Order: sequence, then structure tokens, then C-alpha cells
Amino acid sequence: MLPNLRGLVGLSLVALIGLASAQTTGLTGCNPMDPDDVKDGPCPDEPALSMRYNFDFTQESNGSTWDVMAGHADYQKDGVLLPINQRKEAPTLKSQFTIMFGRVEVHMKAARGKGIVSSIVLLSNVKDEIDWELIGGNETHVQSNYFGKGNETVFDRAFWHPVNKPMDDFHNYTLLWTKEKIDFFIDTEKVRTLMYEDALGGKNYPQTPMSVRLGVWAGGDPDNKKGVIEWAGGETNYDDVPFHMYVKSADIEDFRTGAKAYKYADASGSYESIESVP
Repeated sequence: MLPNLRGLVGLSLVALIGLASAQTTGLTGCNPMDPDDVKDGPCPDEPALSMRYNFDFTQESNGSTWDVMAGHADYQKDGVLLPINQRKEAPTLKSQFTIMFGRVEVHMKAARGKGIVSSIVLLSNVKDEIDWELIGGNETHVQSNYFGKGNETVFDRAFWHPVNKPMDDFHNYTLLWTKEKIDFFIDTEKVRTLMYEDALGGKNYPQTPMSVRLGVWAGGDPDNKKGVIEWAGGETNYDDVPFHMYVKSADIEDFRTGAKAYKYADASGSYESIESVP
């Protein structure tokens, strides 16, 4: 049975996770749309991937362009293991680069456990966001979601999609993100399309440089709000540790090539304002 999401699907990952700001902000942590962040000057440019690259996480060398936050990563023959071994751990790989429209294909096996959430997240400094979320007690469905500029005022963004044994088997979760639409795929089958104009006329459409995060966290931690715990499937019992998420690979393509970095030309947060730094 799917969890009751009324009033919760409007919450972005930033709002759901009570983690350090480095985990719930964009790559540089500077929001060019926030006057306080730019009062002393513009935000720094954001490093661009500017190519396609397949990160094979069965090899530790492919983790060199990713930061590990709130835990540790263990590179194994089946991929990188992100384990929760104790309370307050939320091991997450955060890319040291951004993409400006592109394709993100992640082969992963979700963590099993009550209240445990395995996530694939694209997040920008202006709080544009695209998500896959797998609930550790739900072995039949995965949630897709999106946010524009952190807007949480509408409750029709989260969709649930069937998936077979996501905690036992590796599955391919792919996002194809362009200025016109976002396509969501599970094991190469398209399960959802979001058109630009259907996201509040484009105002809620993710359209700024985004970093990639792959991680697992305890939505069911007893310190979380009641609604978050319910969304995550119930309170986490830490006597059941460890909780293990595996990522075999991440094939990522930045559709803008030739750029070393991206910069915001103004505070509009629109894709037209994003300039490539050669």
C-alpha cells in the first residue's frame, strides 16, 4: 500500500531532510536569486561536466569527482555501498560538477528498512530539483518528483511508478532533461513526461545548473516531523542497522558542451540567463 502523501508531496528533499546545509543546497551553496547571498558580489561560477561520462562505481577511481557527505562510501565489486550503520548517518555522493540540461542514468539497488529512503536527486543553487525516491518498506513502487525554485505550494507533482523488487535487484533509473520537457524512465521504459508549460507555465520547471546526489537517509528518524515519518513508511528502528544502498554506475551527460563552468547572468532563474564560461 502506498503511503498517504497528502500534504507531503509538496515538500522538496531540501525540506524533508534535516541535514547539514551542504547536503541540501546546490553545488556552491550560493543562491543568485537571494539578495543576502549576492550582497557582497555575484555567486561563484559552477563547474560544468560539459561532456558525457560513465561513472563506474565498481572502481573507486570513478569516485574522485564526487564528495562523500554524512557517512562513508565503500567501493565493492557490485558498486559503491552507501551504508547507514548508526543514527544520524545519511551517506551521500555529491557531484563536484553541474549539468545544464542532460541525461542522468543511475543503476542502483535501494536500501531495505522501515523509514529508510534511497534517493537520486538533481539540485540547483536556486532550489530547482528533480527526484527519484525509494521508500525502504515499499517494495513495489518508486516516486518521481520535481520542484522549481523550492516552490512547495501545490501538491500534484509526485507520481508513483511500479518497479519490481527494487531492494533485491539493480534497476536503471533515468532522467532525460531538456528545456522543453523531462522524461522519466525505469529500465528504459518511459513512465512519465513533464512538459515545461505544465509546471505552472514554466515557473516551476527545473531549468538551472544542477549537481547530482546519490544517497540514503532515515526519513523515519524519530526527530523528524510526524508527516515526514509517515511518508517514509514509519519510524526507523536503528536496532535493524545496517541499511545498505548500492550504486553500480551513473552515466551522466551534460547537454551543453565546451563550457568549463556556468554562471547566472541575472537573478531571474530562467534557463535563458545561464551563460557558459569557456
